[in-house]
Amino acid sequence: MGWKSKAALTAVGAVLVVAGVVAVRTATFKAPAAVDLSSVRLAPPRPVDVAMAAQHLGEAVRFQTVSHQDKAEDQPAEWDRLHAWLQATYPDAHRVMTREVVDGHALVYTWKGTDPALPPIVLMAHQDVVPVTPGSEGAWTHPPFDGAVADGAVWGRGSIDDKGSLVTLFEALDGLAKAGFTPRRTVILVSGHDEEVRGGGARAAAALLKARGVKAQFVLDEGMVVVADHPVTHAPVALIALAEKGYATLTVTAPAVGGHSSAPPPQTGVATLAKAVLAIADKPFPMRFSGPGADMLKSLAPHASPTVKMAAANTWLFSPLLVKETSRTPAGAAMLHTTIAPTMLKGSPKENVLPQDAEAWINYRIAPGDTSADVMARAKRAVGDLPVKLAWVKTPDEPSKVSSTSSQGWKTLSALAGDESKAPVAPALMTAASDSRYMGPIADDIYRFQPLLLSVKDTEMIHGTNEHMTLANVERMVRFYQRLVETAAK
Repeated sequence: MGWKSKAALTAVGAVLVVAGVVAVRTATFKAPAAVDLSSVRLAPPRPVDVAMAAQHLGEAVRFQTVSHQDKAEDQPAEWDRLHAWLQATYPDAHRVMTREVVDGHALVYTWKGTDPALPPIVLMAHQDVVPVTPGSEGAWTHPPFDGAVADGAVWGRGSIDDKGSLVTLFEALDGLAKAGFTPRRTVILVSGHDEEVRGGGARAAAALLKARGVKAQFVLDEGMVVVADHPVTHAPVALIALAEKGYATLTVTAPAVGGHSSAPPPQTGVATLAKAVLAIADKPFPMRFSGPGADMLKSLAPHASPTVKMAAANTWLFSPLLVKETSRTPAGAAMLHTTIAPTMLKGSPKENVLPQDAEAWINYRIAPGDTSADVMARAKRAVGDLPVKLAWVKTPDEPSKVSSTSSQGWKTLSALAGDESKAPVAPALMTAASDSRYMGPIADDIYRFQPLLLSVKDTEMIHGTNEHMTLANVERMVRFYQRLVETAAK
């Protein structure tokens, strides 16, 4: 046998070995974060007065607790009105819980359990909402602060983000208190008042709880949802975020000599700035098939096509393909790396005046595994010797710790999410930010999930036009929180 024949046989043998390994790993592949529902004794659902809960959510929407970039534009009296309304609307919840106000308008409620040895659970929902874009009011089906209950939904700014969570949490807690439920495990409700801009309320609440030595079993805040048409399975999937990205905004400033635009220098400050911004944007962070974003696909693989299952079971071979497929959409790509988004520019106040400096703002969402120091170092390498200054707008928020998929908290949440949604449950990475990022000192496991059933298209209304929560989702939310408290705190 000649050497060519031997080489061909060797190559064929290698292919067969690889194919065999791929086949075995695919056949034996299991979702890494799957929970046996029978291992968790879930509390049964209680009846929900959907009409009353919807009415209450509509009333809460009418309080214009809008957080602006300029705090002077806020209306503190609206938060005062919301607080008074909560106390009047949910008397039984307020009867069993102590209420504290920190940092002006953040709320900390404590429902003391009968067994102080059990670590508490912390549930979160913020009070503030983002502004409605001026001029867009006419595009709303119902005015954004009317809180209309119509067409099978509650309409208005905050109906989902995040008064939907706040009100349905209180509906569940008030109902449990009225029914005589007494928790063994302490339940703490934290409601920040400025999540959309500063997060000072949540930071103050976390500091208060830390000073008291609180170490929670888990924290649950807003974040991911049940996606009705997940692009991997083309069916419902309940996504629970294990972590969230860090947040940082970099300023790039190009100093320049001002003057009249009729006699410009060879390169203006604006031109220098443009080169610097393009240099930074043209050197994106590499995508990695790792972390919660990768865990999501691995967990969904058993419910996806055979090709996806094979690739997820054999990442040692197919990681490049998985990265390519996942990154076909901006949302998918954001799961796999730190993103770079130039968002704002400032130059001359007049078209025929050379600016004395030109400035750009670049927003980063930092993936777990990267740090703000990595971001700054990469930006400096990108601009090289261009005459620009780089600085943070404020101290960056680093990526959160990745929470466990084997803890009792995960088992409880994933079992309940699966039972309520009748859908596969998968871990995920939250690419936005929430108040829960400040809770690291009081809990090792922080999860981000709302039991809402939304299509990918539906998610566009959050922070957008025609935000609304269907009555079916109102019922899901109240029932989920009721069952969660009774299951975790019994």
